[in-house]
Amino acid sequence: MTDAEIDARLSELGLALPEPAAPVAAYVPVVVAGGLAHVSGQLPFVDGALVKGRLGEDLSVDQGYAAARACGLMILAQLRAALGSLDRVERVVKLGAFVSSTADFTDQPKVANGASELMAAIFGDAGRHARSAVGVPVLPLGAAVEVDAVVAVRAD
Repeated sequence: MTDAEIDARLSELGLALPEPAAPVAAYVPVVVAGGLAHVSGQLPFVDGALVKGRLGEDLSVDQGYAAARACGLMILAQLRAALGSLDRVERVVKLGAFVSSTADFTDQPKVANGASELMAAIFGDAGRHARSAVGVPVLPLGAAVEVDAVVAVRAD
């Protein structure tokens, strides 16, 4: 799939890739090794603002879903910056979703679907992936959701 086709799909969904966020600590956003791009955990920025809060306390499942989708968009932005083009993406292999949530909140999989469904909408079957969705008490900077990724990539 070409960058132009990916941009067209994003446009059809009413979405656009954000500017890739700078790391907030001592790590790099993407490491490519052995045909895999390992994308560090990405936080949800909507209109330049970090989505903060805890599911089951401050945010609804729908708000969490939107935050996870924003993490997915940031993953794509980081991949494009690191690879030069998203047409090198062969397959989304795995996503890891971390959801800041209360002890009694159990809908982490529904929240994580925001990122998962985005990948399928953009890459079709190549966007379907393995996944974990984990509830945690707190995330960096107070973020509501964080998502990391492993993506198979074609050689330059």
